[in-house]
Amino acid sequence: MTPQGVNIRHTDKLWIGGAWVAAHSGRMIELVCPNSEAVIGSVAEADEADMDVAVAAARAAFDDGPWTRLSPDERLGYLRAMSAHLHARNDELARAWTLQMGGLTSFAGPMHMGSTMTFDGIIKFAEEFVFVEQRPSPAVHTALIAYEPVGVVAAIAPWNGPYGIMLNKVAYALAAGCTVIMKPSPETPLEAYIIAEAAEAAGLPPGVVNLVCGHRGASDHLVCNPGVDKVSFTGSTVAGKRIASVCGERIARCTLELGGKSAAILRDDFPIEGAAKLLAGTITMMSGQVCAMLSRVLVPRARHDELASAIAAEMKQVVIGHSDDPATQLGPLAMKRQLERVEMYIEEGKRTADLVTGGGRPAHMNSGYFIEPTLFANVDNASRIAQEEIFGPVLALIPVEDEEDAIRVANDSHYGLNGSVLTMDADAAYRIARRIRTGAVGQNGLRMDFGLPFGGFKQSGIGREGGLEGLLGYLESKTILLDGMPAEW
Repeated sequence: MTPQGVNIRHTDKLWIGGAWVAAHSGRMIELVCPNSEAVIGSVAEADEADMDVAVAAARAAFDDGPWTRLSPDERLGYLRAMSAHLHARNDELARAWTLQMGGLTSFAGPMHMGSTMTFDGIIKFAEEFVFVEQRPSPAVHTALIAYEPVGVVAAIAPWNGPYGIMLNKVAYALAAGCTVIMKPSPETPLEAYIIAEAAEAAGLPPGVVNLVCGHRGASDHLVCNPGVDKVSFTGSTVAGKRIASVCGERIARCTLELGGKSAAILRDDFPIEGAAKLLAGTITMMSGQVCAMLSRVLVPRARHDELASAIAAEMKQVVIGHSDDPATQLGPLAMKRQLERVEMYIEEGKRTADLVTGGGRPAHMNSGYFIEPTLFANVDNASRIAQEEIFGPVLALIPVEDEEDAIRVANDSHYGLNGSVLTMDADAAYRIARRIRTGAVGQNGLRMDFGLPFGGFKQSGIGREGGLEGLLGYLESKTILLDGMPAEW
């Protein structure tokens, strides 16, 4: 069953070994629209047996199939064919995201087109990458460094950005010569089905790309399978810790892009009005369901109350509504359990900080998982709403004494994914950025470029996706020392 506007042929099946096959479980996963709470589709549910079959197919394709023996240019030819297919289905991808996750229709089209263009950028980058290079060595006549695929990759994507995140993993893995098992979130699997159909249309050899969608137990079974050489996971820190422990036990590779509690540091030179518009507009993006979200604002104590009033005024003007309405600025949270999680943190915040605005469900919305944009002021950085990832449109305003105190508070977190410095002074932005322990820092807002390395410090993850670092994460380096130069290399 597919929702209107999304034309996927085999949602009742899994894509394994180059064929659409029935799930061993015989069960289906229902997809619920967060705007209406109505069931809008369903997909086949993979169980542990299905995971094992998918790993076996990917293993055979890597060990015995033609994929790893193709030249990089030959592999990239398949990726170009996939890209053409995906570009042609941008409207479907956007519609799937809106229906499953509640993302705004006004944002969905450009967002998904941007993800496919990032895919194109990875292809271009891989075209220029030198998979075998010569380096000087005093020990031998010829020293060559060969970059070879890590092997079978389990690519696990979250529910908030299911297309772009999964496609990024698939692109780098395939360009490196790996085979892939896609495991999307059971809440938002349709985009992965379209990627699988793109692989089918491009004629990729059997087993190079596989698709299985299952719940937590089956996903854990996939991660534990010894046939998986690398796990690439984007999601919660709790799940990331489990994956890291499993991979550590058998020395499997892993890339983990996990949670965040990123700080925006406001300097005295940045105007209050501009800061309020920027911060209110950021926290409502994707209903706050972004791992790199600027959810803590560190503001000089003397400017705290003025900023709180200005942000509250901006939040009160935010238009809350259904995702399909072009006037909507804030849509629903993705699912009931996420709404309940955000409400729990709001109640916690009421006990420890000052609720300035928001905090409840909009009175005019009779169904769906909607919550008002919410601002807490005079937040203690040691409190739960300042330390734990809420993943909703909830902003915490934390007063600080000076720049040194702001840097200290920014670093006083288990997370280290992103950050921002609100200032008109690029020198100051750079100086502060170098002292914040995060994987990325932007000047004047949530700044992201998925063509560059992205990932976190501390409990925000291990490894990087994007840029050279993204490709290297799917490659092993092999040093070859020879007494002469080979004729072909």
